Amino acid sequence: MPSASNHDRYRLLQLMMLASVVVIALFVWQGNKGFSLWDEGFLWYGAQRVTLGEVPIRDFMAYDPGRYYWVAAVMELCGSNGIMAMRIALAIFQAIGLFVGLLLIARALKKQSLVYLLLSTLILTAWMFPRYKLFDVSLSIFLVGALTYLVEKPVGRRYFLAGMCVGLAAVFGRNHGVYGVTGSLGVIAWLTINRSESYSPVSGLLAWSAGVITGYCPILLMLIFVPGFAAAFLEDIRYLFEIRTTNIPLPVQWPWRVHFTSLPTSDAVREILIGTFFIGLLIFGAVSLLWVVRQRMLNRPVSPTLVAASFLVLPYAHFAYSRADISHLAQGIFPMLVGIMVALSRQAAQIKWPLAAVICAASIWVMIAFQPGWECRDGKCVGVEISHSMLQTAPGTARDIALLRTLADKYAAHGRSFIAAPYWPGAYALLERKSPVWEIYPLQRRSGTFEQDEIKRIEAANPGFALIDEMPLDGVDALRFSNTHPLIYQYILNNFVPLPGSPNPYYHISKANSQAQ
Repeated sequence: MPSASNHDRYRLLQLMMLASVVVIALFVWQGNKGFSLWDEGFLWYGAQRVTLGEVPIRDFMAYDPGRYYWVAAVMELCGSNGIMAMRIALAIFQAIGLFVGLLLIARALKKQSLVYLLLSTLILTAWMFPRYKLFDVSLSIFLVGALTYLVEKPVGRRYFLAGMCVGLAAVFGRNHGVYGVTGSLGVIAWLTINRSESYSPVSGLLAWSAGVITGYCPILLMLIFVPGFAAAFLEDIRYLFEIRTTNIPLPVQWPWRVHFTSLPTSDAVREILIGTFFIGLLIFGAVSLLWVVRQRMLNRPVSPTLVAASFLVLPYAHFAYSRADISHLAQGIFPMLVGIMVALSRQAAQIKWPLAAVICAASIWVMIAFQPGWECRDGKCVGVEISHSMLQTAPGTARDIALLRTLADKYAAHGRSFIAAPYWPGAYALLERKSPVWEIYPLQRRSGTFEQDEIKRIEAANPGFALIDEMPLDGVDALRFSNTHPLIYQYILNNFVPLPGSPNPYYHISKANSQAQ
């Protein structure tokens, strides 16, 4: 037993080292590449405000609070609220997620194979995108790990710990809580089939429920003790039910809809592969689920990791299909990837190796084009100083940053606020200014009452200029800011003076009028 224990510890250390080395290498390659005023800026602004004592959801539009406090804690350790400190926080979370994913695959191998683990590393790492969504990527892997731990030995303590992981995942993203609950209930139901374990599933469900509540305690305590948070949190949930969606939907790019004549061959192949992965989510999710249930009914052994992954594939497929772009596919694909690599590990060599190689090649082919390091190859990016760090960004982004700095210097000096809507929440983080409005990423229509409240905030903040990007999101005219927020847009027209010489026909730039000065 001591030797086996030492061997297990050595294997854990190897996997930790592998995950850490890969993430560090990626960070060295592209840690200072790329920058998004959009989604990345949304996370960065929130983390900055948390370091200043503000509360996510209550004080500014935000995801669930967990990720902001994680980033803020790392920022404090780094002594910086800059973009690179945030990316370090994300890389740490990524390394933990990659380690857990590799551990799940390694534990399923009948015979340890470094080559197979390296293939798995390439596949998982390729799909860890986008950088600012690495929390969501890793959380999906953690949930597979938590349910694997339960299936291996369904006793009270493991039911509780699995539930606690689900609750903690919800602290970072309530959608992960929903997917975790769905997968957990499926696994608990699976454990009742031809039950051979002595522990009662009813008792297990109670222990799991207690674990969920325990894991979700940070939010529950905030609801009780943080003034104003409960009302804002409940309003945030109510709004989701009002709009009946969590994302602005996009159609799936099915493989048969790709037009070879209008795309370069490499891009057409990539589009076909992306569509194939979307199809694979549904097929693998359904087939694997039916297979593990059938194996259970026949009292045949099944890999615990495959069981856990199978019950999470379809819930996460919902997220991928909610806005069918590469970003959401990447965030929803990991239960399938882990499940496939575990399933292949048990196959004969003539099946395992060719299929694993094909999945690896397809993953790299699809995802390499979206990596910031690849996008900045051959001098395609330009240097820009952001929060005291030199980053390489796309020329268009660099021009937008220069525009914001010029406008701030002229019309919002000495820390004065400004308006940048709807796509640039990162503008506030870039210039370290507080947003004059709660809704820092105003993409969807809001009620008249909500807009009037935002107008009152604008009046109180007295912003020096406004930059409204009237580009229609996804090419949909109804999603222009003037259509989703007509009262705020009209207020800006009435109270700000248009500036000539906009560098982009969609950018409506204006300064505060003389009365506001």
